[in-house]
Amino acid sequence: MWAIYEHKKVGKQLKALPLDVLKRYEKWKDVVSLSGPVGLKRIKGFHDEALRGDWMGYRSSRLNIQYRVIYKVERDRVLVKVVNVTPHDYRRK
Repeated sequence: MWAIYEHKKVGKQLKALPLDVLKRYEKWKDVVSLSGPVGLKRIKGFHDEALRGDWMGYRSSRLNIQYRVIYKVERDRVLVKVVNVTPHDYRRK
C-alpha cells in the first residue's frame, strides 16, 4: 500500500479542474495507492514518464490530452508526493 501526499497548492488546483479530469485523477490515486508507480507503467493511458531539466527527479502522468499530474516517489519510503496538477505547463513557479 502506497501513501499519497498532496502539496498544499494541489487542493486549490483540484477545485478548478473539469469534472472528467478530477475523476481521472481519483482513478490515478487508486492505481498508485494499490500498486505504486509500477501499476502506472502497466496502464498505457497514463503515459507515465520521467521528467528532465528543472523537473529532474519528478515524474509525470497524463490525465487527459491537456492535464498532467507531476509527482515524486521517495525511494526509501512507500510514499508518493503529488506536487502539481497542471494543464501541461512544466515551468517551475
